[in-house]
Amino acid sequence: MSWFFKRTARCIALPFAIAAAAPLPAQAWEPTKAVEFIVPAGTGGGADQMARFIQGVVAKNKLMNQPIVVVNKGGGAGAEAFLDVKGDKGNAHKIVITLSNLFTTPLGTAVPFNWRDMTPVSMMALDQFVLWVNAESPHQTAKAFFDAVKAGPDRGIKIGGTGSKQEDQIITVMLEKAAGKKIIYIPYGGGGQVATQLVGKHVDATVNNPIEAESHWRAGKLRALCVFDTQPLPYKDKVTATQGWADLPTCRSAGIPVEYTMLRGIFMPPGVTEAQLKFYVDLLARIRALPEWKDFMTKGAFNQTTLSGQAYFDWLGRTEQQHRVLMREAGFLAN
Repeated sequence: MSWFFKRTARCIALPFAIAAAAPLPAQAWEPTKAVEFIVPAGTGGGADQMARFIQGVVAKNKLMNQPIVVVNKGGGAGAEAFLDVKGDKGNAHKIVITLSNLFTTPLGTAVPFNWRDMTPVSMMALDQFVLWVNAESPHQTAKAFFDAVKAGPDRGIKIGGTGSKQEDQIITVMLEKAAGKKIIYIPYGGGGQVATQLVGKHVDATVNNPIEAESHWRAGKLRALCVFDTQPLPYKDKVTATQGWADLPTCRSAGIPVEYTMLRGIFMPPGVTEAQLKFYVDLLARIRALPEWKDFMTKGAFNQTTLSGQAYFDWLGRTEQQHRVLMREAGFLAN
């Protein structure tokens, strides 16, 4: 992390007086041109939706004088985006929203990147994963689905997800191990595409984020079975006529011993100043205080954990190690 060094101002010497130097307070910084907001994934997914939501509320509420421009760089499971940010040292007019490919991509591909190559700004939330089936699926509950997987043949079901050796496939491998059966995993380019593939019955199930499938659930096209968190979702409003997020059991309580949540965090390039970092920390804090943000969190059924500073840095280190273990168990480590 870079550090901001306070400038000093020298007093003007009066005749026969001794000149003295005194520090001035740190000067505020703000962007002087458009801010590029990098999304290390395709359009329509959870990261893309959050980035574009932030772009919109910043403009609507006039939280900064310069515009935010969202740019999708999903190549190489996000490697394109991360290497771009890593290589743009000192550019405070660029930020990136991260998901857990922050950990999985370098671990699974050996791309020369680590989250420490960027400047952590703030954890905005943790995103959930929900087990979804088509609304016409015979499986009415998570237990019924899992029992069918266990009783069926190897490769008897197809699960769709975003990317290879990423979060969705890690969860699928954990489901395989819990069920003792092989599952066909089909990777797609983004969470929005994953949801539409399930609507079209091209796969039997998905482990999509809530915000990526909520509109299809509301429209009666998909059925939510359980959430892969340690606690049920707290949101009481109904999404369909009979069911809402709070009605979903945890997958573990439904007999599926799998738990996983995903990062939604903001980073900057390396080499930025402390004043530049503070601008974005403060900006994101103001965004989280908006009623629009609270509505966005409810609609997407997010786990509203937020961190910044040393606590965020420490969390990233612990979570990187957790992903190293998960990917080793799944056979996804590059070396």
